[in-house]
Amino acid sequence: MTTKILVVDDETDLQSLIKQKFRKEIREQKYEFEFAYDGEDALEKLSEHPEIELVLTDINMPKMDGLTLLLKLHDLSPILKAVMVSAYGDMEKIRTAMNRGAFDFVTKPVDFKDLGVTIEKTINHIQQLKRTVQAIKENNILKMYVDHNVLDFMTGGEYENVITANETVEATVLFIDICGFTAISEKVPPDVVVRLINKYFDVMVEEIIAQGGYVDKFMGDAVMAVFRDEYQLDRAIEASLAIRAKINAVKEEISSEFTYLPKVAIGINSGEVISGNIGSAKLRRLDYTVIGDSVNMAQRFQSVAQPGQIVISQGAYEQVKESFVCAEVGMVELKNKANPVRVYEVVE
Repeated sequence: MTTKILVVDDETDLQSLIKQKFRKEIREQKYEFEFAYDGEDALEKLSEHPEIELVLTDINMPKMDGLTLLLKLHDLSPILKAVMVSAYGDMEKIRTAMNRGAFDFVTKPVDFKDLGVTIEKTINHIQQLKRTVQAIKENNILKMYVDHNVLDFMTGGEYENVITANETVEATVLFIDICGFTAISEKVPPDVVVRLINKYFDVMVEEIIAQGGYVDKFMGDAVMAVFRDEYQLDRAIEASLAIRAKINAVKEEISSEFTYLPKVAIGINSGEVISGNIGSAKLRRLDYTVIGDSVNMAQRFQSVAQPGQIVISQGAYEQVKESFVCAEVGMVELKNKANPVRVYEVVE
């Protein structure tokens, strides 16, 4: 399968270098490159080649620069990802680019080995997004075509046994709450509230998917995600750190008198959970989800987390203390727990 990549740079030497360094991938039809000289030229190329999924773009260019192009890319496709290519002296601009949704960046002079690794990582992320979008489409199509009569036909005992099947699995559950969001919802128009919360949820979903997790549900201004299989706790923490960093970088100038600096409070817990379709089979309203004490503990850890904190149990701390910098929070009282519990926070 060929990945089509657009390279945007006003330095024509880069075109020949790209063709030379990636000649094997081009010959094997792994990559196909298109080239543009600035942001305006890039938008024309994207219009001509809608199958392009990855953009490598310089920041400083005539006509339309890379930061302006980055804003335009968001309107074209949720799958399209940008990697910024720029000099070390552009760190402030690179930070701006990351806040605007750039997936990654490489510096000039370009280390083509590093660029190759970055391209592969970005393509893997794009493939994950495509699988998620496809699953959503299939789910929506199912809802569209499975009408009342079909469901009536399927309500025999065998059907109900299938849809209410469940299993006990090991999983890591992640709860993320947007701190103070209820308060701002009372001060700004509803359309602004919806736009902001969807914006923050997009950040969270992207990082959760990037670490191989899945979003179980959205609950008001909170998200519940689940990680399974190998290194599930590590991946949940990596996602949490990335989410916290991106949300911390946001500054919302909602009005001349009101600035909102969002923070997240996060709780993480691992253990046995019951996984299955939970709800009412008679009403045909079921959600595939996880339940159990391990899930409840993750939510309670989130409830004691301060803005910007990632709270984990002592058991989780013992597992990850060699991989992450953690600090002891102390003993905390948790709802429906007879005794206080010692918790830790992940610092970095």
